Amino acid sequence: MVEIRNLRRDDLTRVYGLDSQRLKPWPALNAPFEGAWCILRSGDESTPHSHHEYEIFIAVAGSAELDVDGVRHDFAAGDIAHLPPGCMHKVVNQGPEDFEYYGIWWDTEMTTEFVTKHQGRSA
Repeated sequence: MVEIRNLRRDDLTRVYGLDSQRLKPWPALNAPFEGAWCILRSGDESTPHSHHEYEIFIAVAGSAELDVDGVRHDFAAGDIAHLPPGCMHKVVNQGPEDFEYYGIWWDTEMTTEFVTKHQGRSA
């Protein structure tokens, strides 16, 4: 059975200097990862940070710059970026439009928990 979770643009949470909606909690979701829809407003930049998780960003609308360890990269709708654990990163939007992307992150603990929970079950 398909379950669709709608983006609630009027109810986004401000975190890391951008507006977002987290993927979890979502009881129907059975996945070894976490994620968030992110909107970086025109003229804003996200808070620089690093973490132990692996992460990918999928650019959905607009364009921005992705700053990873002090090196800036153009990042536009249709692009996907892989961020390894420990890298310092932020997204910078100096353009006239909001920039929207989806971030997905995972680590070995999430993966191990998922595998343990589903060991012996069929897909």
